[in-house]
Order: sequence, then structure tokens, then C-alpha cells
Amino acid sequence: MSHALLATVRSTEAAEEFLRCTSDFDLDGTEHVEEVVLASGESLEPIAGDGAGGTYFLCGEGGDERPVLYADSEGGAALVAIGLPELIRLLLAVPWWRDCRKFTVEESAEAAEWYLEDEPGLLAERDAAAAALGLELPSEAAALARLREVATGPGPGRDLVLLNAEEGTAYRALFG
Repeated sequence: MSHALLATVRSTEAAEEFLRCTSDFDLDGTEHVEEVVLASGESLEPIAGDGAGGTYFLCGEGGDERPVLYADSEGGAALVAIGLPELIRLLLAVPWWRDCRKFTVEESAEAAEWYLEDEPGLLAERDAAAAALGLELPSEAAALARLREVATGPGPGRDLVLLNAEEGTAYRALFG
């Protein structure tokens, strides 16, 4: 793995464990459920997976600043961040982002309640992970607003269309 931030996550126990266990971001889970390509022909690099068969991909050429596309195992995909630092901040600030389809703080609060019921020390663990990585976290509202902007608004990466490589069919939008 040549990505500095992901290498730091991997070597930082507090961050790696929080991201793997709480945010469901597994650096060893880079196999997607099917072969996929970008319609544009740009490169697609799997960087992590989740327990439900979803995969995070860096898109195009470059380094850690590339757009990050998330594809679930059911044929849905969305641009979720512009660059690895933004992705990691999202995963730390709102690890339950997949449960926030309307990007509202109210949705997030409901999901957080469920998470915190299971793991009351979660926020302290999150803060320790962020500190270990040297990242300042956005507020929940700011993280959700940025996710909404990236996933549904105009901007870099909006032309990224994920295709099933065998069938040539496009993944549906996760949001919007």
C-alpha cells in the first residue's frame, strides 16, 4: 500500500480498529463482489471494503487527493469524498453515514443513539483515533453537509459512473 494516510491508519491501532470495527472500513477487504470499471475508462483502485460486500475505490490517476467512490454489493454507488483525508474524516465523524440517506443531523442522531447504546465509549475512541492520525474532525452537521455536496452536487468526480464489467450495466445512485 503506497498511500501514506492508509499506511498510517494500518500502523495506528486505535485508528485501524475504530475504522474497521465501528466505521466498517476494512483495509484488507479490497475484493468487490463483482468486477467493475469506470465508464470513462479511468483507473479504479480498491482501497477497503465493508462487511456487507461494499468497496471503497480511488478513481483516476494521482495520489491521495483522488475522488473516492463507494459501491455497495447491491449495485449502488456514490462519490463519498474527494481524497483520502476527507474520507477518513467522514468515517470518523459519522461512522454511520450509510444510515443517513437524507444527510440530516436528526437521522445521524438516531443512528448514533443505536451505536452508542452498544458502545458507550465510542466518541472517546473516535477522538483518540483522530488524534492518533493528526486529523481535526468536522462537526457531524458539517460532515453530512459535505457528504451531501460531494454525493449529489456538481463538482469533481460527478462524471464517475461505475459499471458492472461483464454486463456493462451502470450502478444506480445511492443518494438522490
